[in-house]
Amino acid sequence: MLKFWFRFVVMILAFVGLVYLGKSAFKSWGGADGHATVVSSHSILVLDLQGVILNGQQFLDNLKEYREQSKVKAIFINVNSPGGAVGPSQEIYAELKRTREEFKKPIVCFTSGLMASGGYYTSLACDKIVVAPGALIGSIGVIMSFANLEKLYDWAKITRYSVTSGKFKDSGAEYRSMRDDEKKLFQDMIDEVYQQFKSAVRDSRPQIKKEVLDEYTDGRIFTGAKAVEMGFADIVGTEDQAIALAAEMGSLKKDHYDLFEVPRKKKSIWDLGEEEEQDTINGHIFGDRSTHFLEKSLKKVLGTELLNQPVYMMPGVWL
Repeated sequence: MLKFWFRFVVMILAFVGLVYLGKSAFKSWGGADGHATVVSSHSILVLDLQGVILNGQQFLDNLKEYREQSKVKAIFINVNSPGGAVGPSQEIYAELKRTREEFKKPIVCFTSGLMASGGYYTSLACDKIVVAPGALIGSIGVIMSFANLEKLYDWAKITRYSVTSGKFKDSGAEYRSMRDDEKKLFQDMIDEVYQQFKSAVRDSRPQIKKEVLDEYTDGRIFTGAKAVEMGFADIVGTEDQAIALAAEMGSLKKDHYDLFEVPRKKKSIWDLGEEEEQDTINGHIFGDRSTHFLEKSLKKVLGTELLNQPVYMMPGVWL
């Protein structure tokens, strides 16, 4: 009996080893895990920036991979985002700007829905911003949300406290009210990050008059038509018109170019034993075994994913 189980375990280990060897070989042949090749020598790379920006790694990976290909002559980005975390929004902005300046690839952003806060921040790096007349644009500002659950803990007869190395270490904790010096600390941080946002608008949109910039960078939303009128966007148009503009800027003749969309990875037998990847734009994580279902559900219901951090986020967005 012992020999039988020993042989059984050896067979299982051998099978798993063969699967991973096969997967590695499949990748090297350009299989499901590898990047697709841009076939046409006159291509526009199409990227989507959709949802709340919590982690833009997949977007950035795709951008960095395909901007280096000589067959890609221009980039078109379809934006529909209320914003998100400050860091990822700034990183996407920086890499889009680098793509234009270093790799000489023209970029056109378009939205028929939402291009707000961090979604707008990232779009500032594009050569042209094309918007539908009724799209929602702007929300230029920073927000930082907190939750005070003191009364809830009192009702549940729970007492929470922390032992810290300094008086600001537990600032923003949900189990107590915030002190005045803590409010000032966070306000100073918000003001600093807000000036970073405003500077990006000023640098990318020098045609906007100072008085207009000062008045409309207060977090308000305006329509696409109004955004173009004030200089926050370039053209009122459709998606087809935005793509045609990208083709023109990439010196591509009308009807003589292809749109290349990055293929989404599909699960296969070669992915046996691996966890699902993150959807790194809207932040939903599938197959995350480290987080309990109840905890994830509570975060979803209470909208706490972005609590206690400065975000470029359109207020009122329900995560």
